[in-house]
Amino acid sequence: MVKQGLAAALVAGSVAACGSVTRGTSELIAFTSEPPGAAVATTTNRFCPATPCSLDVPRSEEFDATFTKPGFRPETVPVRTRVVGTGAAGFAGNVLAGGVIGMGVDAYTGAAMDHTPNPVAVTLVPDALPSAERTRRRRGKPEV
Repeated sequence: MVKQGLAAALVAGSVAACGSVTRGTSELIAFTSEPPGAAVATTTNRFCPATPCSLDVPRSEEFDATFTKPGFRPETVPVRTRVVGTGAAGFAGNVLAGGVIGMGVDAYTGAAMDHTPNPVAVTLVPDALPSAERTRRRRGKPEV
C-alpha cells in the first residue's frame, strides 16, 4: 500500500513538473492592426482573414507574419520563440523530478517557450499620398 502511494506521488510530481502538461505545446497569438481589418498570413501557412484575430500556434514554431490591406503597404513582423520564466520552471521541474524523458519532450515540443512579440501589432502605412498632397505635386508646388 505504501509503495503504491509513493509511486502515485512520484508520477504526480513528475507530471506536474512537465511543461508539456502544465503549459501545453501550443500558444494563442493575437494579431492586431491599425486600422483594423487587415489579413494576416504566416510563413507557416496559417491565416487570419481580418484583424483583430488570433491563431493557435505550436510553441516551437517561429515564423514571419505579413499584414495586408487594400490601400496600405504590406507589413511583415518576425515572430520568434524564447524560453520564459514559467517555461523554464517547468523544464527545471523535470530535472528535480528526475524526468529526463519529460525534459526531452519539453525541448522537442517547445513547451518551455513563448512567442515574442505576442500580441503582434502593426500600424499600416497608406499606399498613396493623401489627395491634398497629390494635388499640390501636380501643380508643381514644392513639397513641404
